[in-house]
Amino acid sequence: MAIITKITVQKNKSDRYNIFMDDGTGEKYAFSVDEDVLIKFQLKKGIELDPFALTEISYQDDIRKAYNLAVQFLARRIRSEHEVREYLLKKEIDEPIIQEAIHKLYEYQFLNDEEYAKAYVRTTMNTTDKGSVLTKRELKDKGISESNIRIALKEYDFEHEYEKAKILSEKFCQKNNKDSLRMIQQKLEQLLMRKGYQTEIITRVLNEYKVENDEAVNLQAIRIQGEKALRKFSKYSGYEFQQKMKQALFRKGFSLDMIEEYLQEVKANHES
Repeated sequence: MAIITKITVQKNKSDRYNIFMDDGTGEKYAFSVDEDVLIKFQLKKGIELDPFALTEISYQDDIRKAYNLAVQFLARRIRSEHEVREYLLKKEIDEPIIQEAIHKLYEYQFLNDEEYAKAYVRTTMNTTDKGSVLTKRELKDKGISESNIRIALKEYDFEHEYEKAKILSEKFCQKNNKDSLRMIQQKLEQLLMRKGYQTEIITRVLNEYKVENDEAVNLQAIRIQGEKALRKFSKYSGYEFQQKMKQALFRKGFSLDMIEEYLQEVKANHES
């Protein structure tokens, strides 16, 4: 067995100690340990250590190193257990060591996936235009359990989510006011789905927009799109002109009845 002959504090890390030992061939540097490990094993000059003790000390020190790395990682912002595991794996730390470090992080309350999920939902709800469906998907990607996700999403009030969807929709519709009602609704539905809003909220927003804007939106849009089509097909006349106009406006989402009304309006203006 080897005997500890000297213990010194590392120059750049005051919480780590260099251990020197003599195995019968003279004193030499053996290993370094964290202060907590030093205290746990009561390491001091004159102590004899067998191979089993050295292995256990090394194992506990590796856990402490992983723990300290994780604490530094968590100091930047709150994170999920999954994120911490991924970080430690990238540092090439073995899975058993990571598991022990994770246990210590929970013990000292550095990790709490339920509180993490709640905080994530509140932040997403108050600072982004994402809906609860997308938020749920993001929490899954971060390794949060189904039970913790369910608890956290209770923070996302239905009416609050609906108001966010409505604000998002109003901004979108203002930018796309040259499109037909049908085209706006199709694009708006796709947008709200990408942003992760509940189906019930999407349906409610689309129905309300249709009721409020049906005639006015289509009237404004068909005149804008009609002017573009008129310039494009001005070289045509008669039946061919009518068909070109109808096809172009139908592709823009206008009904055949509305197209007919618009073409009658164009004809009347032209004749006058």
